[in-house]
Amino acid sequence: MGTILLLGVLMGMQHALEADHIAAVSSIVCRARSAGRIVRHGMVWGLGHTVTLAVVAGLALAAGLTLDGRLAAWLEGAVGVMLVLLGLHVLYRLIRDRVHFHMHGHDGGTVHLHAHSHAGQAARSHGFDHDHDHPGGLPVRTLAVGMVHGLAGSAALVVLTASTIRDPLTGLLYVLLFGLGSIGGMAALSALIAIPLTWTARTLTAANRLLQGAVGTATAGLGVLVLYRAAVAAMS
Repeated sequence: MGTILLLGVLMGMQHALEADHIAAVSSIVCRARSAGRIVRHGMVWGLGHTVTLAVVAGLALAAGLTLDGRLAAWLEGAVGVMLVLLGLHVLYRLIRDRVHFHMHGHDGGTVHLHAHSHAGQAARSHGFDHDHDHPGGLPVRTLAVGMVHGLAGSAALVVLTASTIRDPLTGLLYVLLFGLGSIGGMAALSALIAIPLTWTARTLTAANRLLQGAVGTATAGLGVLVLYRAAVAAMS
């Protein structure tokens, strides 16, 4: 049993690295300037993903049920719509805000790097005289995106677990460990994503804008592909 449960953790880590998961998290964090904040978004995505897996897949396994293939296709379609919206939102913000980056000092010598927009304002010097927010708290949108991804992945996980594990309790534990693996995998991936985002924000504003544009375009394009595949699966 130990081998199966370890496999659950490893499969969860691998699952976090799927293209649609990477695209979704990248589109959310592409304007974040703190590596710690980017990793936190990745972990919250994994938390939302795990919550949905535990509820949906757990209940299905406990009741001995499987999720219909057509329903799974519809859920994948929902992921496709979400990806398109996330990608378009990145592009919309990029065009609307004309974002640039600069250092901002506080009393006591603390210095922060901030994304700043002059959209709708007269051009002025990049001084330290503007207001800004320091986002905090649970990133609810990231949590919701993770939950949607978990919902779409539940069907395949139920089939996989039911076909290999006969004991419902062991199956539930497998699902939970799978979810924990996805949290760890996305946290590690987010740390890698943070490298180009934070570096370009500090050194090359144009490169950062280009990077954001690439993320938005790739996310929306992948969403269209997911929608197409889901539609084919639903009609088959």
